[in-house]
Amino acid sequence: MGIFERYLSVWVAASIALGVGLGIAFPALFEVVASLSISNVNLVVALFIWVMIYPMMVQIDFSTIKEVGKNPQGLVLTIVINWLVKPFSMAALGWLFFEGIFANYVSPETAQEYIAGMILLGVAPCTAMVFVWSQLTKGDANYTLVQVSVNDVIMIFAFAPIAGLLLGVSDIHVPWSTLFVSVVLYVLMPLVAGIFTRKRLNNSGKNDDAINALLSKLKPFSVVGLLATVVLLFGFQANTIIAQPLNIVLIAIPLILQTYGIFFIAYFAALKLKLKHNIAAPACLIGTSNFFELAVAVAISLFGLHSGAALATVVGVLVEVPVMLSLVAIVNKTKHWFNP
Repeated sequence: MGIFERYLSVWVAASIALGVGLGIAFPALFEVVASLSISNVNLVVALFIWVMIYPMMVQIDFSTIKEVGKNPQGLVLTIVINWLVKPFSMAALGWLFFEGIFANYVSPETAQEYIAGMILLGVAPCTAMVFVWSQLTKGDANYTLVQVSVNDVIMIFAFAPIAGLLLGVSDIHVPWSTLFVSVVLYVLMPLVAGIFTRKRLNNSGKNDDAINALLSKLKPFSVVGLLATVVLLFGFQANTIIAQPLNIVLIAIPLILQTYGIFFIAYFAALKLKLKHNIAAPACLIGTSNFFELAVAVAISLFGLHSGAALATVVGVLVEVPVMLSLVAIVNKTKHWFNP
């Protein structure tokens, strides 16, 4: 691991602090950046995420994707965790904490918005960031792509019904344009760029050597894309974060419990299914992490930029990045469990 990956948790913490600091110092600047959106999907954030996952897309070799069908258990695990377990456990924790344990600390209206934000996180399984987690755990890039693709297809049909059911509003308006634009910007465009790049490098006759040389040059940009995304998201919510520090902690507690709980459920299942480590790792991390870019965009669309729901989704970013880095460490240290 290079210096970027080795100290990623330090860079993330610094980015969070920088984002909040810049958001307080230059609120007008972040308002301008926030306005650069299509269907509530911020184009600047999309650009940074694109830079982040493009190198992972270059690694994908479509000629080997046909091999995925020989080991479907990883896909089954991802689907079950993402769509039959995670949304409902997230909602249950939201109701438990904000309608029970923390009921005396927030107003009923605020509690409902926090629960809504948590639900939107739970119904949006990871798409972009999972390529980072997969790379850090030496996951199978081709298998990860298939897992993400299957989740994206399911999301198109399942996001609205599950979100509507859990939010308790049968006629909830789900901004389909937000969902569509998010998938195009965060997955389709970098994927097409990766395919085109790999094809050109293969046609040069240098094949793997040329691809590895390019990836070595691009790796720092991938981490920079992640850190820039964190800076922007926390810059957008800086004033709210400073004004409501206790509420940040209250939201973070059930989110942390959810993240670790879902991971260990999926990891235990992966062991029982005897999956290969490079398949089990991304399968479990997809179910554990969230498509926070989409959750933030939908929360803003439904409840407003400064709503409790939008704040909860941003706290999801605050919790997810450091917690996921700890889970990456666990996955890497327990590799021998899968490959004795």
